[in-house]
Amino acid sequence: MLIPILIVVYIVIALTMVVSLLLNGIRPSKTLAWLLAIFTIPVGGVLFYLLFGRNRRKNKMFSLKDNFALRNERFHGTCIPNISQGKEKTTELIHKTAKCPVTCENGLTLLKDGKNTFESIFEALESASEHIHLQYYIFEDGLLAEKLLEIFERKIAHNVTIRLLYDGIGSYSLSKKYLKRLKEMGVETAQFLPFRFGRFLSSLNYRNHRKIIVVDNKIGFTGGINISDKYLKGDPSLGKWHDTHLKIEGEAVDFLNEIFVTDWYLASGKKVDMSNFRVQKNTGKHFPLQIVPSGPDDDFDVMEQAYFSLINSAEDYLYIINPYIIPNHAILQGLETAALSGVDVRLLMSSSTDIKLVDWCVRAYFESYLKAGIKIYLYPDGFLHSKVMLCDDEVVSIGTANLDNRSLQQNYEAQVFVYDGDLCQQMKSDFLKDCSKSAVLEDHEAYSKRPWVHKLVEGMAKLMSPLL
Repeated sequence: MLIPILIVVYIVIALTMVVSLLLNGIRPSKTLAWLLAIFTIPVGGVLFYLLFGRNRRKNKMFSLKDNFALRNERFHGTCIPNISQGKEKTTELIHKTAKCPVTCENGLTLLKDGKNTFESIFEALESASEHIHLQYYIFEDGLLAEKLLEIFERKIAHNVTIRLLYDGIGSYSLSKKYLKRLKEMGVETAQFLPFRFGRFLSSLNYRNHRKIIVVDNKIGFTGGINISDKYLKGDPSLGKWHDTHLKIEGEAVDFLNEIFVTDWYLASGKKVDMSNFRVQKNTGKHFPLQIVPSGPDDDFDVMEQAYFSLINSAEDYLYIINPYIIPNHAILQGLETAALSGVDVRLLMSSSTDIKLVDWCVRAYFESYLKAGIKIYLYPDGFLHSKVMLCDDEVVSIGTANLDNRSLQQNYEAQVFVYDGDLCQQMKSDFLKDCSKSAVLEDHEAYSKRPWVHKLVEGMAKLMSPLL
């Protein structure tokens, strides 16, 4: 008697999910894939859908963005960068979807790798007089965490408010002892979507992948670098970790602070009064840029659309550094179309990644790239963790977002689009130097003759690409 009852219950649950899939209006290919999983994989299909399939964009967790849009109109001007018409469309797209206009009165410092980045961060933190906001996907115990603790203690003694937001999964190893020391010191902490049994089905798949520091609403940092000692000491298996970060001074910092305040409210339930934060315009510098926040609760696929628009605007070259290039159909189509149209498209990534399954999945697309004329460079010296896109000596994109489904549609990310020819040429020169050190793949016919076992493993890994 029990088995028939369980079967009926399962059918009711499955049918409820089918209705949810049809009502939520996700892509037909995804809908069909989830329908097949639900009805062909007993129990497992339902669990996978609960973990990875639900459309969070139809169920917003918070809504402070309208208030921020009003603040932006009041306190921020807009400017027109010196870029081609195709790139102007990208700035307009970002303005409409991310509610962030181009701001020009900004200072900008490019930071490469851990040592330079943390030296600059520590210097900025020491200058704080009002508040310090930190937000990280990975925050680990170690030398860097201890150094931050020392700075926090000094700044709190001078009445500086410090708020630390960390992701519940990415920072899972952060010790209770360290958190206790922060609390006793007076640092306010919040955990973004903590891993709890009662709610893990609804939150496990949506992580906060952002890395942001804001000091007094004057100085901001964002990019790919987490609080982890591997950026100083390297990794036993991968070697030195290479990454790219930005220091921003000026009115764009206010947008970084808005991202933090919004996420802080989501994680802690506490609102931060931004009316006391003065927008700082750096009139001595002129770096036109846009902050691009994205998340699963946005009305549109903000990051995917921003990347897609930039890829489609390329006329001369498109250079990409990214460790996890697992493109969906739109991004793959854009890259292939650019290359087939005569654009010099190059992908620079590490010869191996920190997750083997991801490495196989990344390589599963190599044959498609090569067939379209895209060149692939495999960097041998350590692990490239940067998320960088360079386009036509006009646009640089630096931030936290990978080129995979998780970053484009599921994670909370933050990217910076900088419209500056000099910076683009500087980073282009560095890119080409790294390419000269790398193994190059450009012969499609030769690569297609790799062992069939490799093709089989890559093909199996590729089936997991929507989840990676």
